[in-house]
Amino acid sequence: MVEGGRTVAISLQRRRADGRREPLAVFNSFVHDDVEVPSPGLVLVTGASGYIGGRLVSELLAEGYRVRCLVRSPDKLADAVWRDEVELIRGDVEADLTEAFDGVDVAYYLVHAIGASSDWEARERQQATNFRDAAAAAGAGRLIYLGGLGDDDGDLSSHLTSRHEVGAILRSGPVPVTELRAAVIIGSGSASFEMLRYLVEVLPAMVTPRWVRTRCQPIAVRDVLRYLVQVLAEPRTAGRVIGIGGPEVLTYEEMMRIYAEEARLRRRLVVRVPVLSPRLSSLWVGLVTPLPLSLARPLVDSLVNEVIVREPAAVDLMPGPLLTYREAVRLALGRIASGRVTTSWAGAELGGRGPADPMPTDPDWSGGTVLADRRTATVDAPAPAVYRTITAVGGRQGWYSSEWLWSIRGLADKVAGGPGMRRGRRDPRDLRVGDAVDFWRVEELVPDQLVRLRAEMRLPGAAWLEWRLEPQGDERCVVHQTARFHPRGLWGRAYWLGVAPFHRFVFPALLAGIERDAERAARGPEARNSDRGEGGL
Repeated sequence: MVEGGRTVAISLQRRRADGRREPLAVFNSFVHDDVEVPSPGLVLVTGASGYIGGRLVSELLAEGYRVRCLVRSPDKLADAVWRDEVELIRGDVEADLTEAFDGVDVAYYLVHAIGASSDWEARERQQATNFRDAAAAAGAGRLIYLGGLGDDDGDLSSHLTSRHEVGAILRSGPVPVTELRAAVIIGSGSASFEMLRYLVEVLPAMVTPRWVRTRCQPIAVRDVLRYLVQVLAEPRTAGRVIGIGGPEVLTYEEMMRIYAEEARLRRRLVVRVPVLSPRLSSLWVGLVTPLPLSLARPLVDSLVNEVIVREPAAVDLMPGPLLTYREAVRLALGRIASGRVTTSWAGAELGGRGPADPMPTDPDWSGGTVLADRRTATVDAPAPAVYRTITAVGGRQGWYSSEWLWSIRGLADKVAGGPGMRRGRRDPRDLRVGDAVDFWRVEELVPDQLVRLRAEMRLPGAAWLEWRLEPQGDERCVVHQTARFHPRGLWGRAYWLGVAPFHRFVFPALLAGIERDAERAARGPEARNSDRGEGGL
């Protein structure tokens, strides 16, 4: 740790539902003077399965740093290209971090609990406090945190207030902190970019509140990653709060217009109205975009805040070319079109499964009722071909038949505040544990043997969709498709009875489509490319 500096009191306020401000907390932030930070030997990255963390690891390795990743579910990184080049520690920032910090010189704090629960702000405070104390106890040399722009003395939203509060908590410890603050991050798979993309693509005309005129300084994700890596080599960034942004200041309306031009869409009509509450705006965003309401609401609330860089520290200390907003949009659209989206906001689990929740393999005698739809098919294709077909379902590929039923179910889920069907997939062919597939989450993958999806839609219970493969020699395979549901109370059982008639259309067609495509794939490219629309609507 570095000694020498001064203590500064930082006061934070929260905006209440009625628009008034109330004191939140006062932190004593330690400001380090003349910090000298040695080159890191071991770098700890939290949030390595998330949008920024998953991409940062590759950049750190490319620069020759040794990397350790702290993740709750190591299986989510099984297919990461850098998996065998890093040390993985299973753990949580809310738990004991002694092992995670052992021998660590620098730690990145890239954890965000937004939308995870109704008390996500309190959870963020608890996580940051635990991380700060663990870093101090281990004698870490430096912490690096990615937060959000916004004036400390402004009327900040709950989202930005929490981002600033986390930074203040980390800085209140003895370990020097570099806090980078960014506005909207533009890149394939980022939550803010996906929200903007769907609003522009889905709606040819929009009735918008005044926030479309709010000024913002968007930044390309590759520039965010460059800054996150460069701070390691620039000791003058230690102990500082540094705003980072792209080369332009734009309004959200201008950002929408440029996106429409780059996506080759007709010019969008934007009608501004003086009164449209953040709640109504977030309900509309939650319905039209892939973001669930729990995530859309705090993001929309933040759109009223001007988020621009007020001082040039970033470009002075870490000079380099910056992508314009138009260039960033163009690159993001190119990655989406080519299926090269390495990480996505949807990869972060909102809430997660608790330890007491049922598993799909729990028997009836464990205390829960299991309702199931079981179907079996013998496929004239080897298990690898069947497995590849199953791991391509969802997203633009769809669910083979009765797509209107899937769409209706997705719309109902969006209205109820769930993710709906618009999350799609990170990659059109590849799946990883933890990936989102429409309103499912990949829970388990065993190549050529098992694919299990867990439902994240709003349900009175817990649901899974699973395929188990049994090879029958080298050319055939038996597929066992099972939809399981653990109902919660009377409403759970009523729900299952209500949707059971639709299962007679959806699940047989799904299995038949998998059988058909797997057999075509086994016969070769010509068969695979013929009659792709058979059986669909």
